[in-house]
Amino acid sequence: MADIAARLADLDWSAIERSLWDVGYARTPPVLTADECGEMVAMYADEARFRSRVDMARFRFGVGEYKYFAAPLPPLVQALREAAYPPLAAIANQFEAALDTATLHPTTLAELLAVCHKRGQTKPTPLLLHYETGGYNCLHQDLYGDVVFPLQLTCFLSRRGVDYEGGDFLLVEQRPRAQSRGEAIATEQGEIVIFPTRHRPLQGARGWYRASMRHGVSRLLRGERYTLGVIFHDAK
Repeated sequence: MADIAARLADLDWSAIERSLWDVGYARTPPVLTADECGEMVAMYADEARFRSRVDMARFRFGVGEYKYFAAPLPPLVQALREAAYPPLAAIANQFEAALDTATLHPTTLAELLAVCHKRGQTKPTPLLLHYETGGYNCLHQDLYGDVVFPLQLTCFLSRRGVDYEGGDFLLVEQRPRAQSRGEAIATEQGEIVIFPTRHRPLQGARGWYRASMRHGVSRLLRGERYTLGVIFHDAK
């Protein structure tokens, strides 16, 4: 999957970094091809690929379901995870510096996963999500243990306006002692949205502070919608 690495390397990472600082997320042009998106969607029916399935309604997470991939990850998912991590780690470390934390994220995914495994986080976290008409995902954060990488990404596999309508990707930023700020992002097939896992730095009158971030999906008005979530830290 060297081609995935090349496509990610060709992205304008300076613009991605600016967007993450300025508005709290970054949206790429299409990175995955239509065929690759179709292959990922078709994989959803292959139960042998997954370690667990979650019915969102059962846990009041929303309406829909998602499945966590088992190890080894599909080559495309592994390639995305490995190739996207180094430039995101550089940005994540700038976030940590702004917030004056003692955290320094490793430069490679293998090193991050070694840290996760030492802390008992050994289960892979990339997942496929599926929504049908009326489905949605409540605002949440993907935290699976003490080790949390500050950025993650969602890859959009379905065609807006063809496969589904509605179902915007949602981001809500909570600033201390202020109203929440929301973004509704209508995406196209193959695009990637990069966003904070838990919080991001914002500059105020007294310096930098943490703004809590949550993400979700608005109600699907018609059709079916599939996405691939790529989280970099493993789970307990």
